[in-house]
Amino acid sequence: MAEPNPYEAPSADLVDDPTGGDDGHLADRGARLLASIIDTFLLLAINLPLMWFSGYLETTMRSATTGVEQPIATTLTWAAIGFAIFVVVQGVPLAQSGQTIGKKLLRIRIAHLDGSKPTLATLLAKRYLPVNVLNLVPFVGGLLGLANVLLIFRADRRCGHDLVAGTHVVKAD
Repeated sequence: MAEPNPYEAPSADLVDDPTGGDDGHLADRGARLLASIIDTFLLLAINLPLMWFSGYLETTMRSATTGVEQPIATTLTWAAIGFAIFVVVQGVPLAQSGQTIGKKLLRIRIAHLDGSKPTLATLLAKRYLPVNVLNLVPFVGGLLGLANVLLIFRADRRCGHDLVAGTHVVKAD
């Protein structure tokens, strides 16, 4: 009997879904994208008028043309206001069904890997807040945000925020 080659590459069976389950229950990437776009436009429809009437947009445009940065306290305040508005608008549907308004329209939902519905606290603390905080980091925040969403091209279709929260997006029943 021949000795095994210790330098030979190991072999393994490849599966489409690393979780071992049927990926037919996963939401498709297009539905997730469209749900995110719907949610973004909904929040923009609320946030932009507030930013306009408060003068924040004007000072932001002025700082962009003059090169003078906004005070960090102003940026953090508006980030907190934006997150609070997100919680007010999306909190109830997320708590009830694990769906944002966009996800509800497209019949997809957020679930733990075992299929159970995550709590609102879990979704906010692990799925949404870290992404919003990372996006505030100058220069690298945008790159981290891009890397987060590009992870959807993994076989299990989980973005970075899904990995952190232990969730995935599935078709709603």
